[in-house]
Amino acid sequence: MDAATPAGRKAVHLAVYDTFADWETGHTTAYLARAGYEIRTVGPTREPVTTIGGVRIQPDLALDDLRPEDSSLLILTGADLWTEASAATAAGGDDLAPFARKARAFLDADVPVAAICGATAGLAREGLLDDRDHTSAVSFYLAATGYAGGERYVDADAVTDGKLVTAGPTEPVAFAREVFRLLGVYEGEVLDAWYRLFHDSDAAAYAVLEKAAR
Repeated sequence: MDAATPAGRKAVHLAVYDTFADWETGHTTAYLARAGYEIRTVGPTREPVTTIGGVRIQPDLALDDLRPEDSSLLILTGADLWTEASAATAAGGDDLAPFARKARAFLDADVPVAAICGATAGLAREGLLDDRDHTSAVSFYLAATGYAGGERYVDADAVTDGKLVTAGPTEPVAFAREVFRLLGVYEGEVLDAWYRLFHDSDAAAYAVLEKAAR
């Protein structure tokens, strides 16, 4: 089921921070790695962070050292800290806001960004969803940020608009599907089969993937 290794690829960068939601990006990073992408973790600093599941991660690099031109994709994971940021912003602070600003730099440079769960709220606060189709956990979750993009909200499992992918916390497989489509890792019936296998447990989809691998 491995996809072909992309020629001249750059690393995929996975944002990690305390309370990172472990379950949301596993499909995405595992199959990007199987497709030949190097996965590099990016933290607020190089200091270790701890996920919701209690897993300790040592970031490969600090956010300040990340440049869009060195990357194929920035993945922004969900975390409790994104939700807590709503109150923090009102008080004059938001620990994860720099990650949303980095997402802006990526999109300005035409480099893809994929955000899931609470990270979509961070993008909303940064104004990145005001003029792009997007989704999240539920529309009123983003409305609480005070953003101006409510009319662009789409009630779907995952949404791609240009170089931006968004998804809610219950859709890690759909999130991965959109990333694979955007990067050209899987396409057409192979992409559909991958989604049916991992989302719907459709055993018939496995034969399609095996045939493609051969």
